[in-house]
Amino acid sequence: MPENHNTLNNVKKQYEPLKKKYKLPEFSKLNEEFEIEKVQEKETDFLLREIRRAISEKIAAFLRFFELYVNPQAAPVFVLVSLKNLAAKEKEIIEKAYKELVALELAAVSLDISYNEPREAQAILRVFKKWQELKPELEDVILAILKVQERSGEKKGKSYFG
Repeated sequence: MPENHNTLNNVKKQYEPLKKKYKLPEFSKLNEEFEIEKVQEKETDFLLREIRRAISEKIAAFLRFFELYVNPQAAPVFVLVSLKNLAAKEKEIIEKAYKELVALELAAVSLDISYNEPREAQAILRVFKKWQELKPELEDVILAILKVQERSGEKKGKSYFG
């Protein structure tokens, strides 16, 4: 391991003064939600930017997933089955979450144009807060999708080819 390689403890030490300065969430909470510990793999003078980018990866993954439901033109069969069988409430939650995630993603992309530490901190706070708001509904929607898939699997048997 190179000597200048960040360790998780070093990253946490670098984060502490930034946390106090910008009233950011605890490192452990961000890490639990967004796996920000991976920032230790990259040496940087811009820790908040790297943390925001790590957070953005999870937001982008959910955005891609919900994109299939909002715009199902080339969606896999499981998405089409889910869409057909989800309640209107779940579809509304998906659309709302999609819009919220798009706004977060656009804000993150705008930060990649030029570095601004206070704006990076604001973005981290905004995403963390929004994620806490969306998380219970997202868990409910994912559970509903899983139930739809279980029901459709029971109807079709073990294989689409059998």
